[in-house]
Amino acid sequence: METKDGKFAWMVRIGEKGQFVIPKEARELFDLQPGCEIIVLGDRERGLAILPRDKQSAFIAHIFAGMEE
Repeated sequence: METKDGKFAWMVRIGEKGQFVIPKEARELFDLQPGCEIIVLGDRERGLAILPRDKQSAFIAHIFAGMEE
């Protein structure tokens, strides 16, 4: 599902081994090819986020920029 502001949502099913398949539309949209590395982030309150490798550095820098020392 795509929203008017460019956000997307897909339903996936978790298999017996805890695995799931990223939907084809999402793989094409974000150019995820076999062998691509992704990072899975988790927050107990907000849930999971999956980032492809080329987006990780900018996202992590953004997180650390907002942290207090």
